[in-house]
Amino acid sequence: MAFDGSVVCALVNELNNELAGGGISKIIQPEKDELLLTIKKDGVTKRLFISVNPSLPAAYMAEQNITAPLNAPAFCMFLRKHIQGGRIISVSQPSLERIIDIEIEHYDEMGDLKRKILTAELMGKHSNIIFRSEDRILDSIKHVSSLVSSVREVLPGRDYFVPFADSKCDPFTIEKNEFLSSVFGENQKLSKAIYTSITGFSPDLAEEIAYMAGLDSDRMTCDMTPTEQAAVFDAFAAIRNRLSAKDFHPHIVIENGRPESFGVLELSINAGLERDDCSSVSEMLIRFYSKRQFYTVMRQKTADLRQITQNLLTKNYKKYDLQLKQLKDTEKRDKYKVYGELLTAYGYSVEPKSTSFKTVNFYTNEEVTIPLDPELSAIDNGKKYYEKYSKLKRTYNALTEIISQTESEIAHLESISLSIDNARNEADISDIKNEMTECGYIKSKGTHKTAKAVKSLPMHFISSDGYDIYVGKNNYQNEYISFKVADNDDWWFHAKNIPGSHVILKCAGKEVSDKAFEEAASLAAHFSKANENDKVEIDYIQKKFLKKPPKAMPGFVIYHKNYSMYASTDISSITEVSPS
Repeated sequence: MAFDGSVVCALVNELNNELAGGGISKIIQPEKDELLLTIKKDGVTKRLFISVNPSLPAAYMAEQNITAPLNAPAFCMFLRKHIQGGRIISVSQPSLERIIDIEIEHYDEMGDLKRKILTAELMGKHSNIIFRSEDRILDSIKHVSSLVSSVREVLPGRDYFVPFADSKCDPFTIEKNEFLSSVFGENQKLSKAIYTSITGFSPDLAEEIAYMAGLDSDRMTCDMTPTEQAAVFDAFAAIRNRLSAKDFHPHIVIENGRPESFGVLELSINAGLERDDCSSVSEMLIRFYSKRQFYTVMRQKTADLRQITQNLLTKNYKKYDLQLKQLKDTEKRDKYKVYGELLTAYGYSVEPKSTSFKTVNFYTNEEVTIPLDPELSAIDNGKKYYEKYSKLKRTYNALTEIISQTESEIAHLESISLSIDNARNEADISDIKNEMTECGYIKSKGTHKTAKAVKSLPMHFISSDGYDIYVGKNNYQNEYISFKVADNDDWWFHAKNIPGSHVILKCAGKEVSDKAFEEAASLAAHFSKANENDKVEIDYIQKKFLKKPPKAMPGFVIYHKNYSMYASTDISSITEVSPS
């Protein structure tokens, strides 16, 4: 779910409980679009962090302090002048808008008690922090002139208002008739009709309402019966009641091991998805943004490698398709061979200047018509077909070898692509660069031998019943755990015919439990290119039956006496430990 009105509602409830009555002791502006307020309440220091970065707008109770810049920006100085030392009266949310209003009581230069409002608008690219006195803007962290926005200027002295506030209905006050006329007044998809009509409702909440009503969210509103419309309102009312009752359950939704979204309401549409439950909205946001930031940074650091690999894959896919088309053209070779044999055997009966010859194919006993060049004799026509056959056979043999090489290169590049996805640190990236340099995919910069000494460590998991399981994040690690970490009787797992990590289940000389087998197979399924599927077919075999062909690419093995099983890609119940 996005940072929608429901998340802000839960956050405001949390902030009001944490901050109301506290005094603002310190204000810093770490970045141009960030603010950190230090609040003292009941002898406890609390910190409120607000970011209006367009890509990650957020507000939460921060755990760590942030070093203040040497020179405070003008907006920060303005806030210090007016509200540093002030007391937070309340934290509120207008309607279900993505807006947080912090009302602050302070004394002005004349010693008179005044009230101001610090407003955080968490609205994507329109996010802003505005300091105001009632409906008059005093200053803002971002100034928005009429040249930037024709809807609303955000400048000192201008009136403050929420843009488009009148175009949507307040979910807490709307009655049934108004809801029905707003949502079903125009003919559009049900989910869109809901989130464009009701303040603070995101597409996910609209999808949930449709699901609760038993309706397709893409169904057009004009097609719905009064009974179905009433079911939509009842579902909306149920969501509204949960918001009013503050029935919040902060959590992060995990997909493929990565944080995908977050929310504060239990949604039926997310049932069955992996999730991390959090004790507070602030904890949810901190964990989500820190993990998301980690993956964002890793994607930035691997962007060049990712682009090179994708370009090489695209080139090889095109080459592979062309080679298959050329191979298909060689399918006539056996026919030309038979034509040559038939003309050699029965050519004596062919009339001179004939353009075709009908005879019986002695391989199939079926009649066949052989096209002839009337300027050539039957024997010469036969030789010509033999020459065509020989040429196509040579082409077929050469293409078969070339196609095999192209398939191997594609498989290798896809394994590198998976390694890039699995990279967790600089050492992992270094391994990938070394491999790509060794294989000639990127040019060496003369530091290859030194860089190769930097080794990353494989992932280490513990099964539910205590067995060690190792998972390679790249081809070097795959080869290392398969031939250095694994003993002969240990078990090796890999997704069947799909690029994926090698997984080693250490048995320590004991008979391995079925549960450990299932969990090791799940790790192999999860860390494969097919991890978006619910289940993946996994090959498993004892390490002693693995072989590495001479001059093979890193991590490439062959095996024959394997077993197979289908395994779930869900690894949420398997414990990962720090690699040693």
